[in-house]
Amino acid sequence: MDSVSVARPYARLWLHVLLFVLTVGTTFLAYLVLFTGSFPFTEAGLRPEDGAQALAFSLSLLAILGSHEMGHYVLARIHGVDTSLPYFIPLPVPGSLGTLGAVIRIRSRIPSRNALVDIGAAGPLAGLVVALPILYWGLRHSAVVDAPSVASPFPGESSLWVLGTELFHWLVAKLTHAPPPPEAPLRQVQTLFGDSLLMKGLTRLAVGPVPEGKDVAVHPVVIAGWFGLLVTLLNLMPVGQLDGGHLSFAVLGSRARRVGQGVALLLLFLTVFATASWGLWLVVTSKMVGFGHPEVIEPREPLSRGRQWICAICLLALIGCAMPIPLRTVMS
Repeated sequence: MDSVSVARPYARLWLHVLLFVLTVGTTFLAYLVLFTGSFPFTEAGLRPEDGAQALAFSLSLLAILGSHEMGHYVLARIHGVDTSLPYFIPLPVPGSLGTLGAVIRIRSRIPSRNALVDIGAAGPLAGLVVALPILYWGLRHSAVVDAPSVASPFPGESSLWVLGTELFHWLVAKLTHAPPPPEAPLRQVQTLFGDSLLMKGLTRLAVGPVPEGKDVAVHPVVIAGWFGLLVTLLNLMPVGQLDGGHLSFAVLGSRARRVGQGVALLLLFLTVFATASWGLWLVVTSKMVGFGHPEVIEPREPLSRGRQWICAICLLALIGCAMPIPLRTVMS
């Protein structure tokens, strides 16, 4: 590898550092707004405990996202693939998490299917290596509290099926001039985080069995770790040039396109019957990412047994992170 290609990723180091610092700030503020109901620019000022929680959330989240992208970066450099350092993406939008994650730019072709597996799997696995200890530590420092029972989430309250049904009833009421229903008493809105198999297992390991009528009031780093699992889930979907798409193409070649199309159908089903928020990821995967994948330079090089095991581990990680309804808003 010549000196130019080695130096290239560091040519704009200041930009990578600046984006990282900005993302620390936006995720810090996002936590304050979303999870504490406070904002630093108030008459009372920022409470030290809120600031500590927001900083713990921000640094934990960026540690997971950064390790994910650095996993890709390190393995890409090992295989001689020209790539950039991670670009963190701040998102100073009210109601958002404060970031769109992080990305790297791969500027040359992948040499082989084995290299494709190494580069594609390194990100999610590195992210999990960081996320799982963070989740365990956070759960150990969380409290078990009283919680109201919640109805079954299927079909989801925010699914197209339920939303369409409510719209139909509203239209019928308007057309028939039916009297409006009595106003419901004001109730507290509660956001519930979906439980994946990994979250269930870690909670049982760290907290023990949670009795009926109880729930875990989680430490801020658990929220960061939960979003880390969600990012892992989204990236491991075997579609196009997502991380999971790299792996499915390495194993199946051109047949991976059909797997991606099957995932799109599953996302459509979840959009209709689980939560309409999956519709956004359906559009991203089918229209922006697409189902195709570029060929590697040496397509005839066989996939090693070790890489096949890595693909199997990533499939288990995908199953472990899966959650049909990631977020729910319920009245309590």
